[in-house]
Amino acid sequence: MNRSDVNEVLLAGDRFIRSFGYVMPPFAYWTPDEMKAAPHGEFVRRAMGWDITDYGQGKFAELGLFLFTVRNGLVADLRTGGGMVYAEKIMISRDQQVSPMHRHFLKTEDIINRGGGDLVLELHSSHADGSIDRATGASVLVDGSRRELKAGDHLRLKPGESVTLTPEVWHAFWGETGDVLIGEVSTVNDDRTDNWFEMEIPRYTEITEDTAPVHLLVSDYPKYLGT
Repeated sequence: MNRSDVNEVLLAGDRFIRSFGYVMPPFAYWTPDEMKAAPHGEFVRRAMGWDITDYGQGKFAELGLFLFTVRNGLVADLRTGGGMVYAEKIMISRDQQVSPMHRHFLKTEDIINRGGGDLVLELHSSHADGSIDRATGASVLVDGSRRELKAGDHLRLKPGESVTLTPEVWHAFWGETGDVLIGEVSTVNDDRTDNWFEMEIPRYTEITEDTAPVHLLVSDYPKYLGT
């Protein structure tokens, strides 16, 4: 993606989020220079901040996701069972924009439709080796009620509804009938190591610097902050 496109997506996404009354934390609006001047070590360590990805495919409108990690613990804490063992994200899935099929190794997450269109998910179970079992659906909790899905079924979440996804559940999702504001509440999130995609695709987007960044993405931190 070009940086100019990333900036446009980021600013439009921020407007969409605020239209629902969701207030972003102050650090969301730090400029790159302000981020450099701030004690940014924990933001970097915990991968907190903006995240826009097209999964390296160059077609963001069809295959992509907009995210902001509001808070995040550390995998070390999760493994010891103490400290900050949770994370929170706010995300946007555009109408018909797919977040591709994947699962996690450690993270359990609640995916919540916070408003806008319908959020549609395709869910599958795992084989014994962890790979996707496309012959089966999945058993999940939808707002605390057990839902059994067959292979090929789609789970449709209206605004206010949510689903709990455990690590063995493969999932892809997209918006329908409009763009969707998505909340995620989960155990510690590490997008660098905790995503297993069905396709061979990268998690982060490679950016062509055709203009300066409005705000840094999580994937920008090593380049711009030297960490």
